[in-house]
Amino acid sequence: MATQVLPDVETRPEGTDTTGDDTPKMFHYVKKNKIAESAVLGNMVVALCGETFPVTRSPKPGSPVCPECKKIFESLPPGGGDD
Repeated sequence: MATQVLPDVETRPEGTDTTGDDTPKMFHYVKKNKIAESAVLGNMVVALCGETFPVTRSPKPGSPVCPECKKIFESLPPGGGDD
């Protein structure tokens, strides 16, 4: 199953490691135009939920998504999230 690429927002990890147990990393929704800049330059990005972190990894299918980001993303109009 292929992952769907959304027009203006993608999920990205918060960039922190697990706490030592099997709790998986949480992935957040971030504006697409900020992802490459953060990955290349190390700039911080702000997720829809307000979490701030540098982009360091890409999500894999089935990765856990921040429930707050998901709720905000689902309330946006199609193509929403543009600056």
